Amino acid sequence: MATSPASLADPISPLPEIRGLADYWALRTGRAQTSDLSAMQSRMLLDMLGLGLEQTITYLGLEWPDYPTFEAWIVETAGLPDPLLLARYNAWLDGAPPPEAMLERIAAIEAAAPVLDADDLAHWEREGYVILREAITLEEARAAEALLWQQVKGTPDDPQSWFNTPRNNGIMVQHFQDPALEPARRSARVHKAFAQLWGTADLWSTVDRMSFNPPVAPGRAFQGPKLHWDVSLVTPIPFATQGILYLTDTSADQGALQVVPGFQHRIEAWLDGLGDADPREVDLSGEARTIAAGAGDLIIWRQDLPHGASPNRAERPRMAQYINMYSADLESHPVWR
Repeated sequence: MATSPASLADPISPLPEIRGLADYWALRTGRAQTSDLSAMQSRMLLDMLGLGLEQTITYLGLEWPDYPTFEAWIVETAGLPDPLLLARYNAWLDGAPPPEAMLERIAAIEAAAPVLDADDLAHWEREGYVILREAITLEEARAAEALLWQQVKGTPDDPQSWFNTPRNNGIMVQHFQDPALEPARRSARVHKAFAQLWGTADLWSTVDRMSFNPPVAPGRAFQGPKLHWDVSLVTPIPFATQGILYLTDTSADQGALQVVPGFQHRIEAWLDGLGDADPREVDLSGEARTIAAGAGDLIIWRQDLPHGASPNRAERPRMAQYINMYSADLESHPVWR
């Protein structure tokens, strides 16, 4: 049953009324066992608010705040919601077109010149991934790199400092809000690339985290993640994308992204042939390709492609920001395989 925000929030709540937020809070804190929220509404709700999925789930699970405290945390963490994104979210809930200003933004991306050429698109169809060169400027990449150094409390010229901060999330750095992260999320060039792959510019941008993959060393093993999927393997697997933005020049041996190229063409037959075996336990590393790219380059891949980080055998860390966009029409399987 839906929970009324008006019955929970402080009379002088810092947030405007946001549909579904109280239900999300109640479900994630165990105050409700069921909810009418769809997976897509939950996803769009957090992206509209400028919140990362992991940080929100962790906060609610560990702190178990009351609703007014949750509202205050949202504002303290991400600020007030963008009025245009909130209007777009409400329009989607009502089954109405996006607001006029959003329609104009979408139309401008549709009309923009392609950023992926014919060779890029042919590579995408064949291999399942593509590199958007110079997705952001070198100056923007350096600003995000500097932010990442701050988050890991390290300095580029002191390798010992790269390991000074204990992290419980492997190579993932749970930092989601900062002006240095916004250029890639708001880039028209990035938006156009995703629009070309999705066949529409009517896409939502995710609020995702960063990544710091230091060199392996004695006593400091590679922390993963190894090849995996972030989607249910019940077929047919719906089309969707994922992306990683390199913040520094990254060689193939520098902990680069690895994928199994072209796997999207045979994944259904491969899954059918496994019988009772767990597909997530099958070692595909012998088929993996590591992908080198430059600072500011964005690698986009299909979500049905096995992917992961690779051990860093170079002398410098791999530094990255995760970037993605998605359509509100994206469906997910209720059963996880």
